[in-house]
Amino acid sequence: MRRTCPATQGDLANYTNVRVEPPDHGIGRSRGGLSTKIHALSDGKGRPLVLLIAPGQGGDAPMLPHVMGQLRIERVGSARARTRPERLRGDKAYSSRAIRQHLRDCGIIAVIPQPSDQIGHRKRRGSAGGRPPAFDADDYRGRNVIERSFCDQKQWRGIATRYYKLAITYRGGAVLSAITIWLKALEEAP
Repeated sequence: MRRTCPATQGDLANYTNVRVEPPDHGIGRSRGGLSTKIHALSDGKGRPLVLLIAPGQGGDAPMLPHVMGQLRIERVGSARARTRPERLRGDKAYSSRAIRQHLRDCGIIAVIPQPSDQIGHRKRRGSAGGRPPAFDADDYRGRNVIERSFCDQKQWRGIATRYYKLAITYRGGAVLSAITIWLKALEEAP
């Protein structure tokens, strides 16, 4: 007798239907097919601090509060752990009023450029459109560090090609890759 069950029940799911993947796989459908996104926070030297896995069709901006909520940097001694950076460099995907307000409320400086459509909407509204958000172009040049960090992680074939079916296993590979990045940085430190 063949059992039928919904596709959200992990190992009992119908894996032959590529349109339906269980949520514990972290695989989503985007324009390019099935994909997964790694959301990361890195320090100023490209060393990963937080890594989260999400389906590929999800946006970057909605994940920012979740990623920021995972940030915890222990300090030496009895001082409290640090849970917010001084500034956050992000690409245009993170340019929204809600994110900028969230960062302002947390006392974090946003170094995020505005996309051309937002600039156009603001200008079209005239004086009611408000002032453009502050943007430090010199500081933004340091954002390439995170892109290089992702390139380092993608050197691992298992991460670049997503060999692992379960999201927790895939995230484990990404964390292991992050650990090697940290060890390499410690080796190079004087």
